[in-house]
Amino acid sequence: MRLILALLACSAAAPALSEEVFPATLAGHAILPAFTMVTPPADAPRDLWVSGKFTGKQRNEEPMTVEGDVGKAYGGHGTGISLPFIGQPVQGMSGLAMNRDADGSWFALTDNGFGSRINSPDAMLFFHRMQPDFAGGRVTRRETVFLRDPDRKVPFRIANEATDGRYLTGADFDPESIQNLDGELWIGDEFGPYVLRVARDGRVLSVHRTTLDGEALAGPDTPGVTVPAQPGADYRVQRSGGYEGMALQPGTGLLWAMLEKPLLGPDGQPEGDFLRVMTFDTAAGDWTGESFRFRLSEGATAIGDFNFIDDNRALVIERDNGEGDAARACAEGAADQSACYPQPARVKNVVLVDTASRDAQGFIRRIGHVDLLAIADPDGKASGGTATGGTFTFPFFTIEDVARVDDTHILVANDNNLPFSGGREIGKAADNEFILLSVPELLAAR
Repeated sequence: MRLILALLACSAAAPALSEEVFPATLAGHAILPAFTMVTPPADAPRDLWVSGKFTGKQRNEEPMTVEGDVGKAYGGHGTGISLPFIGQPVQGMSGLAMNRDADGSWFALTDNGFGSRINSPDAMLFFHRMQPDFAGGRVTRRETVFLRDPDRKVPFRIANEATDGRYLTGADFDPESIQNLDGELWIGDEFGPYVLRVARDGRVLSVHRTTLDGEALAGPDTPGVTVPAQPGADYRVQRSGGYEGMALQPGTGLLWAMLEKPLLGPDGQPEGDFLRVMTFDTAAGDWTGESFRFRLSEGATAIGDFNFIDDNRALVIERDNGEGDAARACAEGAADQSACYPQPARVKNVVLVDTASRDAQGFIRRIGHVDLLAIADPDGKASGGTATGGTFTFPFFTIEDVARVDDTHILVANDNNLPFSGGREIGKAADNEFILLSVPELLAAR
């Protein structure tokens, strides 16, 4: 009896077993160069033909005069690309739609531009059809569609309110997730957070504010929230904490919209190490009232994308705020960080979840994950010698795209935050990288 009690006591004190880690093998690597620009539509205001004019402390009208850098917290490394830009940067793949276009190309979304509402009034909003060619190692942009509000569906004043075209900019929304359903696009925004219904030609058809437990959610950038505002009282969504992932459940028309970061509690602090997931009925054009929770693993601070692979199982990218190869981490207390990463990547996972399996608190069951910092490359698929010792890593700050390709492969891509992120090479802006991963064990897990 004493032995049984002792064993039970040891079992209760022991930490929970970690979830299974499945292997991932690089099956393809395609790159869209960091400095890839697109021309604005002919009827766009002349102001939008030069972008990034407001990313410094004051307006800068001189193209290509101020080099971007990764920020002091990440070593202050320059990226070799300077602002403002002539044209609009294609950068920032911030979401993949589960359903591809008829020609097999992927609907991919560019986010708000330069990282905030304040610095992005001249960054146009658009989505693309992208076609990675893993045999040739390149990515073809088949189409770019600019978002606009000619029918005045946006419920607040937009930056281009008085123009004929009423093109949307990063001062209006921060689009981070996208789905393709019956010829229309559904886009998840971070500022509101809002869900946008958009026609195939980029026209906004409707805008839906978020409700949770019968109350409207807001963030510090939501129109109507005025400064000073009390976190946890005047708003609960963290800045840059809206819909980073919004999955479309097959056969139901339901969008599962997942916040990027934990909601704030009444004390203004994160309510826990989990993210809220709300369901939206596209047929009804309204929230269902149901909500669930996704538990972050230790070290993870946010998610990057969310897509179903069948009726109930889905993939979620979870990440930390790190950037760069941990093998080149700065020594503790190092004064010179010019050739090292002070905050290297440590947690970059693609997690498989079962949305139909939830506990009493609404937590979605995690089945297992693959580690994007430990990808096998036995066949030398990595471009430009980016693999070391047969191992390929994906050490970017924001990895924001994942989707199932077939029964054994997934597609993953990064948001390169042009020109403010590196990750692959110190002193060089990150490219838009698309990787094809062979993960049969992960996709077969239940």
